[in-house]
Amino acid sequence: MSATMGQAAALLTTVLWSFTYVFFTIAVRRIGASALNRLRLAAALGLLLLAHLVVFGTPVPFGAEASRWLWLGLSGVIGFAVAEALLFRSLYHLGAHRTSLLMTSAPVFSALLAWGVLGERLSPGQIAAVAVTLLGIVVVLWRRGNGDDGRGAAWWLGILFAVGAAAAQATRYILSKRGMDGGFPVLSTNVLQILCATVTIWLWTAVRGRLRATRDALRTPGAMLPMLAGATLGPFLGVTLSLVALRAAPVGIASTLLALPPVLLLFLERVLFRVPIRPQALIGTAIAVGGVAMLFML
Repeated sequence: MSATMGQAAALLTTVLWSFTYVFFTIAVRRIGASALNRLRLAAALGLLLLAHLVVFGTPVPFGAEASRWLWLGLSGVIGFAVAEALLFRSLYHLGAHRTSLLMTSAPVFSALLAWGVLGERLSPGQIAAVAVTLLGIVVVLWRRGNGDDGRGAAWWLGILFAVGAAAAQATRYILSKRGMDGGFPVLSTNVLQILCATVTIWLWTAVRGRLRATRDALRTPGAMLPMLAGATLGPFLGVTLSLVALRAAPVGIASTLLALPPVLLLFLERVLFRVPIRPQALIGTAIAVGGVAMLFML
């Protein structure tokens, strides 16, 4: 695959993920974060198994080594079962734009984890880029209004959930890179990740006796269409394309393009939810995305 194809995949992923945030924001406010997480994983898994069957002749990469199952299984559980459970709770409290903006801190956590776990050193310029990214996030979140702009308990909970999701997502990136070593197919990688995450979360649901609540969520009016749309655009198409981007394009360019959903969501929220675009939000978003770009370009 050429670098140009990887960059195109990253840009298309950004568009898909932006709409995914919108669809999941609608769904989570109708059926809750837990039900949404397990239902969208089941939907995405069905699509991925079918796609893998068509491409490779088997629904699951049965020939994958045990080490790949370990690394990709862990990355799936952490990156989808855990990270996105936290993400959906943040969407409920903060909305799509602010949650997606906080998720731009995932590359920051990736760099810090690579520094601490893999021994990769951060240059002074990269440390400055981390500070710039965090500054941009603070600029957007630090509002002085009242009502929805106030900093109540729900606001702080939303921030904590989003930061936790970003840290878990960063861990998924590190584990995915390890599991894909040696040219393991992108589609097979996504299948293993989503399969392990889905099995884990549904077993946990059964242990907790929440299967009936999931069935009731399926009957909630107006919830299934945005859930299915989000599952198709996010875990199925978006994640697969993001892995293509990370494999084919330079990491710096791919990571920067993948960090752009907050920019698109400013305008999507304005059109779909009538959320006003504040100059402070534009400036802070630009600073945060610029910080992500600096982190990988320096």
